[in-house]
Amino acid sequence: MRVVGDNIEQPVVLPTREAIRMADEMEIDLIEISPKADPPVCRIADYQKFLYQQKRKAKEIKAKQVKVVIKEIRFGPQTDDHDYNFKLKHAENFLKEGAKVKAYVFFRGRSIVFKEQGEILLLRFATDLEEFAKVELMPSLEGKKMNMILAPKTKK
Repeated sequence: MRVVGDNIEQPVVLPTREAIRMADEMEIDLIEISPKADPPVCRIADYQKFLYQQKRKAKEIKAKQVKVVIKEIRFGPQTDDHDYNFKLKHAENFLKEGAKVKAYVFFRGRSIVFKEQGEILLLRFATDLEEFAKVELMPSLEGKKMNMILAPKTKK
């Protein structure tokens, strides 16, 4: 097996017993890093410190991940101006916070005959939010819903 560590200048290929004896002499642990390598790689280090460093690296990677938040706004095909403006302000706030907005028109019963009105409403919604968002998915009818997704514009 190949042995590496802080106290070892060059990686050395040793038999398993020799590597274990070497770790015992230094009074630290022999940790198998990659068992599938040819020959397998082991590190001579303190095991508790090794675990702590792995947890810290995992935590840093998790902190750097970008969390995508999607807020939904629901309209009816005959949504009134006051309701529309109220939802527009909410969408504006969501976009300023950095969340994506999924706006959809829900058709109930025979209101599906007004799908053109729903599309017009969503396109109007997109043009009103043009300075805050860009359209990621144009209005499309899926079952009884017409969906559209808006993403916040990146600040330069």
